[in-house]
Amino acid sequence: MAQNTLIYDYSFKSIDGETISLKQFKGKKILFVNVASKCGFTGQYEQLQELHEKYGDKLVLIGFPCDQFGGQEPGSEEEIKGFCQKNYGVEFLMASKINVKGKEQHLIYQWLTQEALNNIEDSNVAWNFSKYLIDENGSYIKHFKSKVNPMSAEITDYLK
Repeated sequence: MAQNTLIYDYSFKSIDGETISLKQFKGKKILFVNVASKCGFTGQYEQLQELHEKYGDKLVLIGFPCDQFGGQEPGSEEEIKGFCQKNYGVEFLMASKINVKGKEQHLIYQWLTQEALNNIEDSNVAWNFSKYLIDENGSYIKHFKSKVNPMSAEITDYLK
């Protein structure tokens, strides 16, 4: 396991297949959210889009589709993208489908969930729509559980 890595050392594939380096987001906060189309929390897409529109000048929001919780994201990238745009007008950055836990856990989520990497805390992604906030310098700020609404003061107070 690597020690003292920065979130900026990682990259991911966008929902369109493009490689995105997190380095390009230095100077902005980043909110990572594991998302699913058939979840009780799916309606949060609306508030995530609102958060993106209101704070997009200082926040990069990245949705990571994941099918590890109750099979609630069974679709292909194309289907997920279509669902998000049609139903919620999603314009924020969406990643290709990944694993956020287990043996195949994406490197970004290893960093987000392991104190040995993020230097703050160990956590686990317990369900869809868990949120992780990173500051402008790439430091871990906080993990928000699924039930925390994206536009709640718990999150927006960090963006003001």
